[in-house]
Formats: sequence, structure tokens, C-alpha cells
Amino acid sequence: MFFGSMPALITPFANGKVDEAGFKSFVEWQISEGSDGLVPCGTTGESPTLSHEEHMRVTELCIEVADGRVPVIAGAGSNSTEEAIMLTKHAKSAGADAALVVTPYYNKPTQAGLYAHYKAIHDAVAIPIIIYNIPGRSIVDMSVETMARLAELPNIVGVKDSTQDLARPINTRLAIGDDFCILSGEDGTAVPFLAAGGHGCISVTANIAPRLCADMQRAWREGDLQTCMELQDRLTPLHNAIFCETSPGPIKYAASLLDKCRAEARLPIVEISEASKTIVRNAMVQVGLLN
Repeated sequence: MFFGSMPALITPFANGKVDEAGFKSFVEWQISEGSDGLVPCGTTGESPTLSHEEHMRVTELCIEVADGRVPVIAGAGSNSTEEAIMLTKHAKSAGADAALVVTPYYNKPTQAGLYAHYKAIHDAVAIPIIIYNIPGRSIVDMSVETMARLAELPNIVGVKDSTQDLARPINTRLAIGDDFCILSGEDGTAVPFLAAGGHGCISVTANIAPRLCADMQRAWREGDLQTCMELQDRLTPLHNAIFCETSPGPIKYAASLLDKCRAEARLPIVEISEASKTIVRNAMVQVGLLN
């Protein structure tokens, strides 16, 4: 079972190319700060604009640096089933602990199409698969019924739920059971998901506040609700700030203020506005990440 705070890792760039040394250093920092797992090549990692070679290399670097200390859930999704199978096969061969597979975007498949997509990947690659349900980006929303059907397949083990629907984790748990790993995909719903029977969060905020995010999750697991709620309240302004523009623009700017990477993203993601920079910087000061 995957649990706790797992950053959806940014992919650092330098002059248009993946900054491999910067990424390795960033992964090491995440582990040293207490992150419970790592998720490379997701939305925050700008997977849509990584070439296949870059995507696979970033996954390999993450697994290499992690070296078994924390689990790696490798982003391997695509709106092409064949491409998703290829990336999932690579994730397995590289040594990932699981694959994160997004619902097919743009194609807008039916529930039957969603089931067929995931079953095809499941049948082609023997690796634990986390469904990534994010209707805001993919347009389609996997129903609880479809997810329950998929959960009957032995290697469909959980969901990264980015619906922001606080009833969804409860209904998912009741439909599938406690063994299905329910992870929030939105930092603002991390604690409510835990209260509904969830197990953790694949986090954007953890890119810049890994210790605080990990401590919040750990406090919940240890039954220290006062500390958990205090950390939730402390982090909430930061959650809001890093989505003042389309992610990962704000989180990359925030990471640059900590000297963890350049603010550079790939088109069509552009540098955030000066007004947004002020919002991000002020939130980081408020939470104690900057003086």
C-alpha cells in the first residue's frame, strides 16, 4: 500500500533540456526531507511535452536516486493505449514500484472505453497500476462503478483522485474495500481524503514544502489530529498560491526561489506574471519557506 506524502515531481530544465544533475539533486532532497514516495513524469513533471526518451530517462534517474529507499510511482499515461502500454512496460523494466496511468485525455472515451484502456494496459504489463482520475484536464471522469470493475483486476491497486469531490473517496472505499489505495491528487483535499479513509496525497506543494507535507500526513497516521490540522491550515495559503496560474508554472517559480531549479517550463506553459510571482512569494514567506 502506498501512503503519505508523495510529490508529483517537477522536471527541471536548463536551456530547453532536462537538467539531469538538478533533477537528481532534487530527488535526493525530497527523500532527505521525509517524502514517503516519488512520482516522476506526471502532470507537474510536464510529461505531455517530454519526448519518449526524456520521459524514460527521468523515470530511470528517479529510480536510480531513490535506490529502494522510497517507492517510485512512475507516470506512464497517455491518450493512446499503445503508448501507455509502452511507457508502462518501460516503468516496469526500469524498476518502478507502480505506474500512474491517467484517464485518456482529448479522446473522451466512454466508461466502456476507459475500462478497455486500463484492462489492455493491465493485461500487457505485470506491474501495480494507479488510476489517475483528473476530469479537469482529461474531460472524462471515471465513475465509481467503472473503477470498482477495474479493481477486480489484480494489478489495479489504487487511484489518484483529482476530482475534488469529497464524497468520492467514501463511495470508492465502500464500493471497492479498504485494500484499494486512495490518494488525493489535490493538496487542498489531502486531509479530508484521509478522514474519508484515504491513504495519502500525490502532492504538488510537496515540491517546495516536502517536510511540512510529510509531517502533516505522519501526524494523521499517528493520531495527532491537532498537529495535522495546524499543518493543514498553515499550508492552505500555499496550496492556493501555487495554482494562481496553470501548474506547473507557479510551482516551478516557487522552486526557483529555493534554488532547486530554474523557473523554466516548456511551451505552451509560460513564465508566470509579476502579479502571480508576488502571490507565490508572499505565500512562501507566510508559511516560513522564505524570509
